[in-house]
Amino acid sequence: MTWTAGSGAARDLPVGQTSAPLAAVAPLESDVTVTLCPDGPLLLRGPATLLGPDGQPLPRSRNVVALCRCGGSAIKPLCDGTHKVNGFRSDDT
Repeated sequence: MTWTAGSGAARDLPVGQTSAPLAAVAPLESDVTVTLCPDGPLLLRGPATLLGPDGQPLPRSRNVVALCRCGGSAIKPLCDGTHKVNGFRSDDT
């Protein structure tokens, strides 16, 4: 999963890794933020571009995007709420 912020810089999470230390996903510009939801998704706010495995931008229709951290979503990399039923617990509190 890759995200980029306006300047074109990118951060990656390795395949299969569902979370990362906050420093690894910190926004590069003040108008992009990433919020860790306890036992839930990452909320990406602002004009970041999400890239798919083929490097092509994923369509976005909203300013806030919920990204899956539990690995169970049927619509990865987006969250579909599966974390609520599969027992996902995050270490960040």
